[in-house]
Amino acid sequence: MTVEPIRNKIKIKQMYQYLNGKDSKYALLFKFGLNTGLRISDILPLKVKDIFNVNGNFKEYLVISEKKTGKEKKIKLNNALRKAIKTYIKKNNLSHEDYIFPSRKGTHIGRVQAYRVLKDAANVIGIENFGTHSLRKTWGYWTYKESRYNIGLIMDTFNHSSQSITLRYIGINQDQRDELYSLVQF
Repeated sequence: MTVEPIRNKIKIKQMYQYLNGKDSKYALLFKFGLNTGLRISDILPLKVKDIFNVNGNFKEYLVISEKKTGKEKKIKLNNALRKAIKTYIKKNNLSHEDYIFPSRKGTHIGRVQAYRVLKDAANVIGIENFGTHSLRKTWGYWTYKESRYNIGLIMDTFNHSSQSITLRYIGINQDQRDELYSLVQF
């Protein structure tokens, strides 16, 4: 089974609302992945201090060292995500040193647990071929569409070596290719 992006914005909204009703931690994790395109392994260990400076203001960039590649990544968090983070941190009374996605064990939730909760939500909403990479792929898919097919930038963000790898990764399949041919008509 190939993990796919979520191509339906209504289902994205439904899944977010479902997760928020269960546990706001997983709703924020979902929103974080959708808005940054980061791998789940790079999101889970984040602490409040990675996003906010000591004065409690957002840092200009979230700067992480990618677990898989070791490369440094700078991300400008968008307003939708900033608002959700601020609300969540206030509601959960998290301090500067706290993990944003804490587990009961005192560290952060693990990949398997995150997958289990997100997969369960996807099943309830009726989203097929869902895995933790679906969040990253969904970011790529919608960014590709909204940026008017700027594949180069997305390829660079994902550290892919070719456009074809990125296109396959974000699920731009045959019916979307077919759609491109109907855009320009002489």
